[in-house]
Amino acid sequence: MHDQPAEFQPTSHDYIDQHKQRLNWMPWLYYSLKPKQLQWAKPWQTSIQQRLQKLETVSLGTDCFIAESARIFAEPGRDVIFGDRCMIAADSFIHGPIQAGNRISINHGCSLDGGRAGITIGDDTRIANAVKIFAFNHGMAPDREVWQQPVSSNGVIIGKDVWIGAGVGIVDGVTIGDHAVIGMGSVVTRDVPDYGIVGGQPASVIGDRRNKPEIG
Repeated sequence: MHDQPAEFQPTSHDYIDQHKQRLNWMPWLYYSLKPKQLQWAKPWQTSIQQRLQKLETVSLGTDCFIAESARIFAEPGRDVIFGDRCMIAADSFIHGPIQAGNRISINHGCSLDGGRAGITIGDDTRIANAVKIFAFNHGMAPDREVWQQPVSSNGVIIGKDVWIGAGVGIVDGVTIGDHAVIGMGSVVTRDVPDYGIVGGQPASVIGDRRNKPEIG
C-alpha cells in the first residue's frame, strides 16, 4: 500500500508570502491593507526600496509600492525619480532618465527606457500592463548594419491624468497632453492633444474625453 502524500497545511508565513505575490501583481491592493497586514507589508516595502535607492540613482517619494520583480536601473546622470504614492508592478523594466510625479501606476510587464533625453510622466497617470515606452530611436540608413546605426533621443512627455491602455507602444519624440486616453494596443507616433482619445496603429484621434458622459 502506497503512502498518501501529507496534506498541505498552510502556515501564517505561507499566507503572507501568497499575499506578497498578490500585491506584486496588483499593487493597488497595498493601499487597502488592514493595520495587521501593514505590520509585515511596510517593513517588506521599506527593505526593497531602501536597497534599491542605495544601489541605483533612484529617488522614491513617500508611500510608494515597488514589486519584488520590478527591475529599475538608473546610472549616474540617468536618474529615476518617482513622487509620492507611486506603484510599479511585477516584471516591469524601468531605465532612466525618468522623472515621474505623484500617484502614478505602472502595471505588470511594462518597459520604459528614457534614452538620453528622458521620459516625463505627470501626476495621476495610469499605465496598464505591457506598455512599451522608448525615448530613443535608431537610424535606418542602408549603408550600414542596424546595430551600427546612430541613436537619437528626443524624449517622451506624458501629461497628468493620462490613461494608457494595455499593450500600447509610444515612440520617441511624442508628447501626450493632460487628461488624454490611449486605447488598448495603440502605437503612438505623433503628439496627442489634451483630453484626446486616440486609438489604432498608428494611433489617431477618435474622440475627446470632455464629450464622454459621466458614469453613475
